[in-house]
Amino acid sequence: MARIGVISISDGRPYVHGGIAEFIESAEDRLVSGLTTAGHEVIRGSEPISTNTLAGSVAREVGSAGVDLTVLHYAVWAFPHFTMLAAGATSGPLLLLSNIDPVQPGMVGMLAAGGALDQIGRAHTRLWGNPTDPTLIEEIGVRATAAAAVSSLRGATFGRFGGRPMGMNTAVANTDQWQRLFGIDVEEIDQWEIVRRAELADAGEAKAAREWLERNTAGVHYDGVKLTPELLERQIRSYLAVRELIDEWRLDFSGIKGQPELTQYFATMDVTEAFLNDPYDWNGPKQPHVCATEADMDGALTMQLLKQIAATPVLFADVRHYHADRDIWDLCNSGQHATWFAARSDDPAENLAKVHLYPEVFFFPAGGASVHHLAAPGRMTLARLTRKNGDYRMQLMLGEFENYDAATNEALMKQSTWEWPHAFARLDAKAEDFLSRFGANHIHAIPGDHRATVRAACALLDITLDEFTR
Repeated sequence: MARIGVISISDGRPYVHGGIAEFIESAEDRLVSGLTTAGHEVIRGSEPISTNTLAGSVAREVGSAGVDLTVLHYAVWAFPHFTMLAAGATSGPLLLLSNIDPVQPGMVGMLAAGGALDQIGRAHTRLWGNPTDPTLIEEIGVRATAAAAVSSLRGATFGRFGGRPMGMNTAVANTDQWQRLFGIDVEEIDQWEIVRRAELADAGEAKAAREWLERNTAGVHYDGVKLTPELLERQIRSYLAVRELIDEWRLDFSGIKGQPELTQYFATMDVTEAFLNDPYDWNGPKQPHVCATEADMDGALTMQLLKQIAATPVLFADVRHYHADRDIWDLCNSGQHATWFAARSDDPAENLAKVHLYPEVFFFPAGGASVHHLAAPGRMTLARLTRKNGDYRMQLMLGEFENYDAATNEALMKQSTWEWPHAFARLDAKAEDFLSRFGANHIHAIPGDHRATVRAACALLDITLDEFTR
């Protein structure tokens, strides 16, 4: 959850402030209680701002605690220049919040302060309501979570293993633009490092991990050619190599080109990518590390933002096929889906019991295992950062992952590439509209309806929102 600063603004006349200080404190107590109960960490200003000097000192004090969002709270009429001074001492996102208690003109104070900020072009958002209202608390939380997600991008490093895959322009972004808009640096790492370090990786751990996969998945389907124990261990050693490189280069998220060099001459990166994105591996629980196949930079960026918003793994998939008779999309990519999506369980055994490792298909002569499963059903937020005329936009929609009876699931998956992971998605978008507008071949998803938070993040990033609806 987010870290939220709360600063109450008061009247600058000492005799007036003395008479309303208790009212302000009572309203602030209710607000802080609601936010804390919702799971957020709250940093309170040491006292309401009632003088010029307090405006600066209290704002700096709260800001120094590393808050994601600063809430300027108006329970009473408040001198607008206190807001201006506090805003000047605060670098992060601002939310103006007005109490609606008619006893005191807090709404008047918020509007006067908001208008003053508008005049100087200081971005902020506004909310109003009773601090005991769960809906208001949720709306504050949405903005705070978005602010935390956006803030987490600044100072991050993306590790790009390899270059542009197979002429895929949408997988390559402008590093200067990334630095300017998101504050992200890009570390270029040759894929040879994966090959070299995989050969040096711990053979004992690779063997133990292979045996763990053989015990815990629904099946490892060796064919003696495209999938052998030796090839599976090579993939596992590749995972260990990338983990080592992530630690060495302090990478926050990454992408691996894979095609065509590794997939033709070494092994596919499916096992590596799936378990990097998972919240566990054979060593136990871990934090998911966003890794996009085909070194898709904007895909990885979308995933990193969504991961911070939802605190879950993020799906990566091709928009593979549209079943017009069912109004269902087959979101399918070569082994990229985290195994967590098979059941979305906190227990890895439940997820892995639905996962098969199949020999890779003809696209990938080097062979290895493809991580096959069908994503569990449920409400999903689907999104992708794309660029139009060089400018970023967030393409966003709601959807539902669906499963059917076993025979239908199998028949639908076999219409595309059976060995790969699949998600059957019913999108809140007309097929003709989606195919005419969507700006990439890759799409990403997180469980639940997080559209409000994504919208708030786009507002903070000053990115155009392109939302699909029916």
